[in-house]
Amino acid sequence: MENPMLIFIDAADDAACYPLSAFAGMTVAADATIKMRFSSSIAGGTGAGALEADLVTVTCTADKELTVFKAIASAISGATRNLSEGYVVIADDVNSTYIDSNITGIAITLDT
Repeated sequence: MENPMLIFIDAADDAACYPLSAFAGMTVAADATIKMRFSSSIAGGTGAGALEADLVTVTCTADKELTVFKAIASAISGATRNLSEGYVVIADDVNSTYIDSNITGIAITLDT
């Protein structure tokens, strides 16, 4: 699939799903903290609080950020080549399942 969906579940009523084409990149924001940036899922977010992007903050084991980067990149790459479902769950806090065992949790911040 060329444009798989990336799924993030923070809580039973707090989840996000983005097409790979909305993914802008990821950076290490601090020790054990990775920020993944996506095109805003709220069309036309405006106002003082508008981020013009949604953020998924990935918390991970300290000093394992590169390992997590590689795991996410590998999962995305695999999804574009041969994932028949059309999606990949990057993080699921509800079921404590993550694309890499060094991920300990996530938080989703939507453009407002």
